[in-house]
Amino acid sequence: MTFGLAHHDPSPLYVSDPHPVLGDTVTLRVRVPDAHPLERLHLRYLLDGEGTFVEAHPAQQGDGETWWSAEVVMANPTLQYRWFLEGPLHPGGAWLNGTGVHARDVPDVADFRLITAAPPAWVEDAVVYQVFCDRFARSADADARPLPGWALPAAWDDPLRTYAQRQQFQLYGGDLDGVAEHLDHLVSLGVTVLYLTPFFPAESNHRYNATSFDEVDPLLGGDAALTRLIDAAHARGIRVIGDFTPNHTGSGHGWFRTGRDDPASAERGFYTWDADGPGYASWLGFASLPKLNHASAELTERLTGPEGVLRRWLRAGLDGWRIDVANMTGRLGAVDDNRAVAHRIREAVDAEGDRWLVAEHFYDLHHDVDGFTWHGAMNYTGFSRPAWAWLEQPDSAEEDAHFAVTARIPAVDGPGLVAVHRDFTAQVPWSVTTASFNIVGSHDTGRIRWRVGDHRGRVLAALGLAHTLPGAPMLYYGDEIGLAGSTGEYGRRPFPWQAPKTWDHELLAAVRRFGALRHELPALRRGGLRWVGAVADAVAFVREAPEGSVLVLVARDPAEPIEVDAALLPGVASGRAVLGEGITVADGRVRLHPTQAGVALWAW
Repeated sequence: MTFGLAHHDPSPLYVSDPHPVLGDTVTLRVRVPDAHPLERLHLRYLLDGEGTFVEAHPAQQGDGETWWSAEVVMANPTLQYRWFLEGPLHPGGAWLNGTGVHARDVPDVADFRLITAAPPAWVEDAVVYQVFCDRFARSADADARPLPGWALPAAWDDPLRTYAQRQQFQLYGGDLDGVAEHLDHLVSLGVTVLYLTPFFPAESNHRYNATSFDEVDPLLGGDAALTRLIDAAHARGIRVIGDFTPNHTGSGHGWFRTGRDDPASAERGFYTWDADGPGYASWLGFASLPKLNHASAELTERLTGPEGVLRRWLRAGLDGWRIDVANMTGRLGAVDDNRAVAHRIREAVDAEGDRWLVAEHFYDLHHDVDGFTWHGAMNYTGFSRPAWAWLEQPDSAEEDAHFAVTARIPAVDGPGLVAVHRDFTAQVPWSVTTASFNIVGSHDTGRIRWRVGDHRGRVLAALGLAHTLPGAPMLYYGDEIGLAGSTGEYGRRPFPWQAPKTWDHELLAAVRRFGALRHELPALRRGGLRWVGAVADAVAFVREAPEGSVLVLVARDPAEPIEVDAALLPGVASGRAVLGEGITVADGRVRLHPTQAGVALWAW
């Protein structure tokens, strides 16, 4: 833990313009507590790939600290930098990078990164709500729709089928008009972005095996229902993003059938054909999911061209896309076109204006998500996995080994949570972190209520971290009322609108309060991040912005106190508790003393 030492992060308090353009002069600042003064400070950055040093100078003093600053020109699309500290505490010098202060040499991978490819400004204010289309809500019109032959119809309160019972074909009949009817519920949670799982026709309830990209599934109400939902959401200040699969189609897709039946067709080149298995490359060996071959120029045009699928549905009203298995798209054996595909998709999305592009990415982000491809990601590595490793009950991951997202994560204590979060967050630009989803669970993982052993306090801790750490909190439908489920599929249960007595209303009230505070306190949306302290069962950090600061205490259980010098948090004594208990400020000390699992916030 390096609280009380020199600090920098690429947030507005430390960077004059967090979203610069090429040629801009940017002022970068470091705060230095008077208890550990510096004699000299240099900015080390890469200019055209070469390490270059600029001397920083004291620019502001007061409140027990000194702010040093240096100016640098954005000569390259990415400004990669760290600081060299010299002073009594660091007589031989030390580096300050994204993981803290180090009295040794460090590799460049954890350097700070400021980029010229900014996500939409509205992303900073986002609270995301994920809806699995078949399971959220069912309108009255659903009863009149004929069912396809693959469907195994279910009443809304029927139990989920098992894998052996062909779970993927169980159809509850949720639709888009049903979602529209419950938008006020999303508003009550502070939601600003609705993320829909795929709405294209398919031969399953999850619809990741699309049979067409040209229309909305009639089972969901068709194109008109999507338009009605988008209009109703926009009227409430909620944006809508869709879910697209450039990695594969379904084996029932028109492109695949044409390519299979006509070797001379353009569609033949959309897939990779071979003599093994089913005769073509597929996603993880599932014959129902033939993998797309992005070497095809015609496929590229149909996906990302002016009249391509991605741009056409954005013009129809979508505010962005979540890209399914983005980390696998364009990758097959010796072929790796992932970055080229990501660039083309980014260009297509950017061409339609102020839209958000988020990658599903299960593993280490820094290879693929640098801000110039996807804006951000479903942040499993930088947020979910460290949070789960700290909060989950023993052995829960063994049952939820979906694609190994959660399998075999080493359990950590509070300091371990901080270390893992720092390690992964330091490897990507700050704007990637803030444009990524903070996920406690999704349609691909066990639900958080199951993961923590039906421990409401730990559910609150998880959702509290999601709403207070940098990034966009994502609520998976039903988590706010305590739905459970031990795997992705067993978590995809219908929202029990018909049974409000089964809801955890105390949890629901807390989630609504989280959403309200995120909108009320700018520091939770735009502030930097300083880790204040960590013990086995609790962690504390401060989010700081020009408009104000918020001290956050998150506990998984009652924990030993954390105490810090109030001088290291200028202004904290003038603040107030805005949520929970366990933070007191008196006699120049800040005492953090959680007596139960949950979240406490102190704002000034």
